[in-house]
Amino acid sequence: MIPYGRQDISEADIAAVTEVLRSDFLTQGPAVPRFEEALAARVGAAHGVAVNSATSALHVAVAALGLGPGDLLWTSPVTFVASANCARYCGADVDFVEIDPGTFNMSADALEAKLARASAEGRLPKVIVPVHMAGQSPDAARIAELARAHGVRIVEDASHAIGASYRGAPVGDCAHSDITVFSFHPVKIITTAEGGLATTQDPALADRMALLRSHGITRDPAAMTGESDGAWYYQQIELGWNYRMTEMQAALGLSQLSRLDAFVDRRRALADRYDALLADLPLRRPERLEDAESAWHLYVVQLDDAARHRAVFDALREAGIGVNLHYIPVHTQPYYRALGFSDGDFSVAEDYYSRAISIPLHARLTEDEQDRVVAALAEALA
Repeated sequence: MIPYGRQDISEADIAAVTEVLRSDFLTQGPAVPRFEEALAARVGAAHGVAVNSATSALHVAVAALGLGPGDLLWTSPVTFVASANCARYCGADVDFVEIDPGTFNMSADALEAKLARASAEGRLPKVIVPVHMAGQSPDAARIAELARAHGVRIVEDASHAIGASYRGAPVGDCAHSDITVFSFHPVKIITTAEGGLATTQDPALADRMALLRSHGITRDPAAMTGESDGAWYYQQIELGWNYRMTEMQAALGLSQLSRLDAFVDRRRALADRYDALLADLPLRRPERLEDAESAWHLYVVQLDDAARHRAVFDALREAGIGVNLHYIPVHTQPYYRALGFSDGDFSVAEDYYSRAISIPLHARLTEDEQDRVVAALAEALA
């Protein structure tokens, strides 16, 4: 089976983790801040806050922005459920913004229209979470302009997009958002096994996210109520969570970060090759924004004939091609149906789901394996 994605672990990665295992710290040591500083520097952000998953990063990000009961968050319907669930963890409501059919990202036109309606109705969102689907930035500048005109905060869900750029600047510099979130799950571009990180230019947001990831506890006397009882003293000043990243994860991430450019270059070369090899097949290849350079976490095709979607998917799996589907529209999940969403609410996203297949793309994929993927896809379509 050729998997749609997989990690690439080197001897240097193993050595980095082994060094931590032989050290004095397995958690809350020096590796985590080193990883935070290195990744923030890599993307041009002033601050990085590492946590145990991108889901946790989304949660602390929206919580740091003050999202709570009675508030509203908007995100894309084509994303992993965590992009929406982070609002529910805070007791807030969720709605979705229709996608662009070519890039699969939040449509800026749909957002503009929805914001105008929401403003007239007096029900604007507090936070918008645009997703960098498959590794390509949405139209971030326009989304930010629209959101800021209405006083709406932005958290970029760039879980797919470490190593991507937008208008010549790295995704993660928060030029068009308050906070950006990355994921380091094993199928992502670099991995910490499980893990996530939030970047921001705002020191107050960074401090609050760091507080929330560790139970809401501080040892900083300046942040405490009253005087410290001694060197052992700490105070819980907010209700937080145990979302800390371990030293082993951070050491792995720091080692992987040294190969980020090589990983992304390889993915881009493979994506270019897919574009050429698939040109004559009855399907749509992913569109590329002129302003964006994708990190190519995923390569998603859409079949011309939606009626053959299941048959083609099953034929590829039977041929040993580990295809997947990213994603089932969130509003069609049973949990969100129970909140009032239904089929037809976001028809472009639903049409995308009826045609989309993620074919294998990762840094270790060989050209021979890629040829096998294309041949199997051509046979299934025929």
